[in-house]
Amino acid sequence: MHQLAPAALANRGDQMTPRRRLFTIITLGLLTALGPFTIDLYLPAFPAIKQNLNITDAQVQVTLSATTLGFALGQLLIGPVSDRLGRKWPLVAMTTLHVTASVLVALSQSLESLTIMRALQGIGAAGGAVVAMAMARDLFSGNRLIKMLSNLALINGLAPIIAPLLGSWLVTFVDWRGVFWVLACYGALIVVLVVTLIVESRPPAERTTGGITAVFAAYRRVLSDRIYVGVWLVAALAFGGLFSYVASSSVLLQEGYGLTPQGFGAVFATCSVGVFVGVQTGSRLAAKVGPQWILVAGTALMVVAATAFLLLHSSYPTSYVVLVPALFAYTTGFGACMPTAQVLALQNHRTDSGVAASLMGALNMLMAAMVGPVLGRFDMTSPVPLGVAMLVCAGLATACLWTIVRPRQLQVSFD
Repeated sequence: MHQLAPAALANRGDQMTPRRRLFTIITLGLLTALGPFTIDLYLPAFPAIKQNLNITDAQVQVTLSATTLGFALGQLLIGPVSDRLGRKWPLVAMTTLHVTASVLVALSQSLESLTIMRALQGIGAAGGAVVAMAMARDLFSGNRLIKMLSNLALINGLAPIIAPLLGSWLVTFVDWRGVFWVLACYGALIVVLVVTLIVESRPPAERTTGGITAVFAAYRRVLSDRIYVGVWLVAALAFGGLFSYVASSSVLLQEGYGLTPQGFGAVFATCSVGVFVGVQTGSRLAAKVGPQWILVAGTALMVVAATAFLLLHSSYPTSYVVLVPALFAYTTGFGACMPTAQVLALQNHRTDSGVAASLMGALNMLMAAMVGPVLGRFDMTSPVPLGVAMLVCAGLATACLWTIVRPRQLQVSFD
């Protein structure tokens, strides 16, 4: 495995002009948003897909799980490849696959075709998720890295707010297939931006060498880091809790509480603003109190919010309005967790940043892929399965944080 010389570890991002840095942040942010858009944009179309293809709630959930599973596998692929071949052109190839799969999803006439193409769509979207994080680690360190990852998380956090609103608006003008034509155009725009605006952040002298043995060695180095493994599990469980909400909210609010697609989009977007609030608050405080303590606060807020969600439903079983503040608090806790978890996970792995980012993203998606089918077995018109899933995920995340990461013993530093 090629080792970096000290001079190669200079923060090249600090040498960018402010304009170039802004273009980089925006383009990488759009890349990280591609995954959430791929997942969230078609949520308001669930009832229409069920009716058009004559399938069940559980089968619709399978198409969502196929996307997240593809997202996980794609991240495991793109991480080592980008460490070895550079960031830019593997990213272009993956995003082009996303565009192609989006077109084929729009043309699908059966559940089987839809599921396979959604999996390929997830694989293609994985490039942005991994490479954006890895490029941030290539270019920055310390507080600058915290700020950069927070900027990416901020743009990424806007995607769940915009996507359901845009999806709700789209389904009033086009059928569900039109949603995927929009995704194809979005992916094509990203390809153009990457080719024209993004510079290679992993020059040939700093790329990994060796064959499959070198890849396994990189995975072994990353997974031998206790802090990384602990934060890896915390982030995946937190994402599992959030995905429980993402996967079930469309059926719960539209079929359980009778909301229109537009009403669902408004509630979903309102709750998703919590991600924005959490990212902004957490990133501003992380440099002052330490990212590990923001992670402590975020996981605790998720536990409290999930508990309140179940208690409020038991007291007001016919009202969805009382559940909104609890969901808002839950997404706020999640928003605070994610950029700080990324900082802690990547702090000791600049050389293997692609592998570290891919493992983290893959486990998040694998967790989501498991959550969807499990929730699909329950009555999704009731809030109880959602509340229990959120509470279990948040509780396990908190347990992993205190038993594996051990925030009291953690010293945060960057090479």
